[in-house]
Amino acid sequence: MRFSELMAREIRNKDSKMKKKTNSERTYYADGYRKRSASLCFRTSDFDEVLLVSSTGSPENWVVPGGGLEPEESAGDAAVRELKEEAGVIGRVGKHIGDFELEEGGKKKRTSVFCLLFEKELDEWLDKTESGRRRMWFNIKDALNELKKYKHSQSIYLEESLKTR
Repeated sequence: MRFSELMAREIRNKDSKMKKKTNSERTYYADGYRKRSASLCFRTSDFDEVLLVSSTGSPENWVVPGGGLEPEESAGDAAVRELKEEAGVIGRVGKHIGDFELEEGGKKKRTSVFCLLFEKELDEWLDKTESGRRRMWFNIKDALNELKKYKHSQSIYLEESLKTR
């Protein structure tokens, strides 16, 4: 099989694992950065455990729940929605940690990161049903190690949140 055929197959396989969003519209800031929001959901006010979800593209790896803002949606509201969709968890918005910019592969993203405090876990949720996504509570040290392995940029969110407790 030729290299181009292998790459096409790999892209198709990756796409088939990706979450299929309906009625979703990407939104952008005036400077071209995509609007995103992410949730660092802590189990207690001691901030000793944080929730991560399995990656849709690489299920053995763990990431911070987050995604794009819908039109007319605030970053805080998006953080709550993404947490519910991706992790099946209801959380209360706390502190805004900051806005983080990332440019890779010609794509520019600006992510507003919030601390959320855990309120409730749902038995069923959108991404569990659609893509088999899992959730897991990690102590802070283990969460940092997991994020540094796969999504180093997201480990910075967690490190920054610990500075501002």
